[in-house]
Amino acid sequence: MTALCDTLEDAGYQTTGLTSANDALELLRRQRFDLLLTDLVMPEMNGIDLLRQAQHIDSHLLGIVMTGNAAIDTAIQAMQAGALDYVLKPFKLSVILPVLTRAMNVRKLRIEIAQLQQRLRRNVAELEAANKELESFSYSVSHDLRAPLRAISSYSTILIQDYAAQIPPGAHALLGKVVDSAHRMGSLIEHLLQFSHLSRQPLSRRNVKVAQLVNEIAEELRKEAGERDIELRIGELPDTIGDAVLLRQVFVNLLSNAFKFTRQQPQALIEVGCEVRDGESVFFVRDNGAGFDMQYMERLFGVFQRLHSNTEFEGTGIGLSLVQRIIQRHGGRIWAEAELGKGATFRFVLPSGADPKEHERSD
Repeated sequence: MTALCDTLEDAGYQTTGLTSANDALELLRRQRFDLLLTDLVMPEMNGIDLLRQAQHIDSHLLGIVMTGNAAIDTAIQAMQAGALDYVLKPFKLSVILPVLTRAMNVRKLRIEIAQLQQRLRRNVAELEAANKELESFSYSVSHDLRAPLRAISSYSTILIQDYAAQIPPGAHALLGKVVDSAHRMGSLIEHLLQFSHLSRQPLSRRNVKVAQLVNEIAEELRKEAGERDIELRIGELPDTIGDAVLLRQVFVNLLSNAFKFTRQQPQALIEVGCEVRDGESVFFVRDNGAGFDMQYMERLFGVFQRLHSNTEFEGTGIGLSLVQRIIQRHGGRIWAEAELGKGATFRFVLPSGADPKEHERSD
């Protein structure tokens, strides 16, 4: 034992040699060590039991077992019990030093990984707390704004309806703008609440018949469009896995935008389809409407970000943010291509039509 300690110290290691396993355990309770180098066969307990008890005291402690040729099977058992490696006796310094170097490198790596995991857990906890605070704040603010906004809208409407004869034309027009602004603010609040709720709403994943979903939405929008000249082309749409309610919202928002932004076209063309790119099913909604300038692409999916004025096209600037959030929560992605005055195409990827239970396990 003394000779081994002296040899290792000559090689640059600090060592503590003990002849009793119980003494070793007692010392481990009081002092930190990097590595336990133990014989497999000892009087008080075998090396496997010593290693187990030592690692119970210090989970970062690495163990190396020394054994004779006749006990290799037992040494392998020791590795299964937590030892990093074993060394056959009699051993040479040229044999044991590489084993010790490797063990110290492994210990260093494990400690660094543990520290990274701890920081990651702390960062995740801080992020979750910040998100909850933000969601709570946005919900509270939105909720508290509703009552005074309803009062503004209601009293302004009463003035217009009951005191029309006493109100000058200019004031009448101003009150009308107050009511319109109140309605717009109400719409913004509703969308903000919806956006806030989306972060907390759990996904209910199942097989979704996209073709049926799109046809139902298109029929509803056609009725709302009245006599407009709209050519609607719906291609083959495969089923997908996801939350049917939220995915319906995706197609409602994208198709509603397509109907809205083609309003100024003499003949509107709207296409919905799916194409395979790099082995993925890519859904798309394309129109020949107002389009947008691609240099403002980074603003497209931002909350309350709009690329057209409210006098051109009504809206709150939250619809595409909702679409992006829903698709991201499904593990997909969305992007757009457009040209000002020549329409826009929105493409997005969703999970393939696989076993919905598999997706539920991974959510």
